[in-house]
Amino acid sequence: MENTFEQNEQNENVNFQSRINLQPLQESISQVKGEISKVIVGQNKMIDQLLVAILANGHVLLEGVPGVAKTISAKLLARTLSLDFSRIQFTPDLMPSDIIGTSVFDLSQSKFEFKKGPIFSNFVLIDEINRAPAKTQAALFEVMEERQITADGTTYLLDHPFLVIATQNPIEQEGTYRLPEAQLDRFLFKININYPNLEEEVAIINKENELKNRNKLEDIATIISKSAILEHQGLIRQVIIEPHLMEYIAKIVMNTRENAFLYLGASPRASIAILNAAKGFAALKGRDFVTPEDVKEAAIPVLQHRVVVTPEREMEGLTSSEIIKQIIDMVEIPR
Repeated sequence: MENTFEQNEQNENVNFQSRINLQPLQESISQVKGEISKVIVGQNKMIDQLLVAILANGHVLLEGVPGVAKTISAKLLARTLSLDFSRIQFTPDLMPSDIIGTSVFDLSQSKFEFKKGPIFSNFVLIDEINRAPAKTQAALFEVMEERQITADGTTYLLDHPFLVIATQNPIEQEGTYRLPEAQLDRFLFKININYPNLEEEVAIINKENELKNRNKLEDIATIISKSAILEHQGLIRQVIIEPHLMEYIAKIVMNTRENAFLYLGASPRASIAILNAAKGFAALKGRDFVTPEDVKEAAIPVLQHRVVVTPEREMEGLTSSEIIKQIIDMVEIPR
């Protein structure tokens, strides 16, 4: 009887693991990583987070000092995807119409015609997003949240998928404008990119030396089609999460609102973001179900830009990511 029970339990586990066919997704992701590794050395965590953002249909804010491959990483990723790509360089004199488009009078038809801006694309790279003033940043509010643009009383729906990857330099303050909280809340992840270690630095120099006169991007192959991306995003939504793990997510987010070290806690949008990101991390590892480790892995990049540290703790050098780690350690892991 005991052997029969164990055999049935094993059969149930096998059936459980095969409910969603994640093999095509994993093969595509593996190929994309292989293409990116032709240029980027290390930064495996960042690459995984970028891929999860695509699977979860979310936007990404890349933060790091100049020269740590923020822009080139986004361009490489775009190269591996069969999507329309546009790049917008944010500057202090950039106007909202430079992003979303403007109405131009057509003399031949005697009427105004809307000329779409560079935001009308599938994959948009916004370089140095904190260089533009608040008026221009506000132009991104609607498009990033609702995937649509309203201009002159007319609403234009964007083609799916739609992904924004923005970069910013956290060190330089002159000529920059701090992103408002409403803008930050629209990014699924904030990814901090650090300096490489010695071995990685040597590998970077070697790769550059081997390039000779070739372009870094010319050998990068396109791996995933637009239809495949939409299909993969649909699979992510089917990944299973148990009720006790959803409660675990809610407890983590609730603790950010009650923490004495935080002036501003996370909103329900953050809870949904952790849910979607945790499903993405699970699928990346070949599982069709979420574990507490997936939730932990998603929590910091989802929450660190959505909370505000109190001035006293900020003066002490305490960061939002450190406080979130403390909160995760405090909340009991469901069994």
